[in-house]
Amino acid sequence: MSFEFKPKDIESIGSVLKTKPVKQGNFYRFDLFDSKSKRKLAIEIYPSLKTGKRKGNLISVYTINSHLQLHQCTGYLASDMLGEVTFYSEADGKISGLIVEREAGCSLYANVDKSVLSGDFTRLGPEVMLSSIALSLAETSIK
Repeated sequence: MSFEFKPKDIESIGSVLKTKPVKQGNFYRFDLFDSKSKRKLAIEIYPSLKTGKRKGNLISVYTINSHLQLHQCTGYLASDMLGEVTFYSEADGKISGLIVEREAGCSLYANVDKSVLSGDFTRLGPEVMLSSIALSLAETSIK
């Protein structure tokens, strides 16, 4: 495992999402609520959690209608300007990303070919373009 969430990372995520993290046992929890849209969600970050034969970071997002998980999270990008945090996992030339918005919105993109993160987005079909643009923001952090 090459990346593990540290307390400074947790603080940075809380700062961008404008909420305080709460340490609960072996994980950190963030509760988000947007009064305008009435959306709410919770994020749980499990640093260095054993999953099967490996240890890695696990990100769980709970909403009223869904439960999403990103296993083996290899990094994140917190953008105060966009008001969102992108958690990503990279393996075998593919990237998966879980994007959490300050306004309690969430998007998941899974197994996106890394090659579509750079280049001319207008040459991609509209069904691929959105994931490419959303995950391209994290491209500078991805090795």
